[in-house]
Amino acid sequence: MDEDFQTYLNRAMHLILPETCRSQVQHIQESPKFRLVPGQGLQAAPFPGYAIITPPAIDETENQSLYSLLEHYQQQLVEDLGAQLFALVPPESFHLTLADLIWDSRYRDALQNPGYENQLRQQIATIFDQTAWLNEGAPIRFQAIGFFIMTRAIALCLVPTDEAAYDRVLKFRRAIYQNRELIGLGIEQQYYFTPHITLGYFGDVPPPEALQQCCESLVTLNQRWLEGKQQDFWVKQAELRKFDDMTHYYREANWARFTF
Repeated sequence: MDEDFQTYLNRAMHLILPETCRSQVQHIQESPKFRLVPGQGLQAAPFPGYAIITPPAIDETENQSLYSLLEHYQQQLVEDLGAQLFALVPPESFHLTLADLIWDSRYRDALQNPGYENQLRQQIATIFDQTAWLNEGAPIRFQAIGFFIMTRAIALCLVPTDEAAYDRVLKFRRAIYQNRELIGLGIEQQYYFTPHITLGYFGDVPPPEALQQCCESLVTLNQRWLEGKQQDFWVKQAELRKFDDMTHYYREANWARFTF
């Protein structure tokens, strides 16, 4: 289902263009992952599930310089858009999702099987063992190229630095999504791989004047990003993580971990 390297590279470069921003901003939707609580502003809503991600910022050291820079850009976005419209992801939870697994209503339905979570964890561990041949003893390098608007969020777009790096990630994803036992647990690929780090979610659809401000702010931030020092993102490990909402991703010590 995922694209070849050149197709993805072309799509990624298109995502950060000013004209793409001006078009995409017209399709913003309210995210169900945050809700406005009177007197408290935007708060994370229950949104439970599992995913395979890089260790969140709080648990890794490889990408701290990039994460610190993203935190600065986050603050600029919330100043431009307003805290009532844009909910920031806690910087300590910054990460790259390598494979979405199951979430929200599908996850809640799956829990009708009392042994579901244990089966899921065991199968991911088996897959990681079976794909040990992908471990080359070297992290995968991505380049952060700029910000883009998703339907319900704003994120930093990442591109692998070469085709070999991209191919390693795709083989890892295929080992997950094409596994029959995992498919039997209701896991299926639903999205093309668009590597990104989410900065925040739209708590509401901004009014027209705010939409314009949102786009112009993003165009300005991208210009500043391109004028700055090239920022790399290193993928060294992938972990099975559980989440109750979009602010915290956790794991037990014995849960599956893969080293590239």
